[in-house]
Amino acid sequence: MPLGTLDRTPPPFFKQGPSALSKLVVFSALALFLMVADVRFKVTVPIRAAIATVLYPAQWLILQPVNAAGEVGNYFQSLRTAQTSEAEALRRLAVQAGRSLQVEQLDLENRRLRELLAMRERITTPATGAQVLYDSADPYSRKVVIDRGQTHGIVPGSPVIDESGVLGQVTRVYPLVSEITLLIDRDQAIPVLNARTGVRGVAYGQPSASGDGLELRYTLANADINQGDLLTTSGVDGVYPPGLPVAQVREIERRAESSFNRIGCEPLARMQGALHVLVLAPVGPMLPPSPLPASPTRSARAGTETAASPRSAP
Repeated sequence: MPLGTLDRTPPPFFKQGPSALSKLVVFSALALFLMVADVRFKVTVPIRAAIATVLYPAQWLILQPVNAAGEVGNYFQSLRTAQTSEAEALRRLAVQAGRSLQVEQLDLENRRLRELLAMRERITTPATGAQVLYDSADPYSRKVVIDRGQTHGIVPGSPVIDESGVLGQVTRVYPLVSEITLLIDRDQAIPVLNARTGVRGVAYGQPSASGDGLELRYTLANADINQGDLLTTSGVDGVYPPGLPVAQVREIERRAESSFNRIGCEPLARMQGALHVLVLAPVGPMLPPSPLPASPTRSARAGTETAASPRSAP
C-alpha cells in the first residue's frame, strides 16, 4: 500500500469507547437518578403504562397456547369428575331403589298385619298367627303352606282367615308346617249365610281359567238374592265360627230350564298373595254335645204308655 494513502488521524473518542469504570459510574448515576425521579416525580409511570399497552397484544398471543392447554386439561379433569359423579349417583340410586322397594314391602306387610290384628280382636275363637311360605306345587289344586304345624298346636280341619275374610281350611298337618286348601279349590265347600236375608246356603270352590271364585249352588230361582250381597259363615258345620266374611255375590245367572240359579261369588280373602294368616281353632269341640237319639225300645214304650193312659173327661 502506498504510504500516502495511510490515514494518520487519531481515532475518535467513542470509537475507542470509555473505560469500564467510566461506564459503571455513568450508568450507576443514571440508575440512581431514575430511581429518585421515579420515587419523587413518578416519571416512569406513563412510560411503563405505554410499554404495557404496546406489549399486551404480544403477551395475549403468547399466553393463548398456555391457556388452551390449561382448558384442555380442565376439560378432561371435569369429564373424569363428571363420570365419577355419575357412577356414584347411579350406585346411590340403585341403593335407594332397593330401599324404596323394601319400604313398600314393609308398608304392605304392616298394613296387612294391622288389619289382621283388627280381625283378631273381633274374633273370640283362639287363633295362631302364621306366615305363608309358598304355594303348593300341584297346579291342579289351590293350596298354600304355612310355617306352623303340630308343634305349634295346629290340628287338621282348622279354619284359616286373613285380614279380609276366610281363606281356607287346614287339610294336612306336619310337625313344622301345615297345608291349607283354599276356598277356591274344587274340593272345598263352606256353609254360608246371606247377611241381608239370613238365608243359608253352601258355597263350593270354582277354579277357572278366567278367574277363581266360588259358586253358590242349589239356590232356587225365586230366591231373594242380589248382586253385592255379603256371604258370611253360618257356623252350622262346627268348623268355621259364625259371622266371618266369606264372599260377595258377583253374578246371578237365571236359567229358564232349571229350578236353580247359577250364582258366582267373589272371595273376600286374598287368595293370591296372602302373606300372614290366622289359624283358628275349630268350633266343634266348643259346641255343646248333641242330644242322643231315642232308642226304638224307649220309643215303643213311650207310645204304649201314652195309649194306655186314661183320657180326661170332657
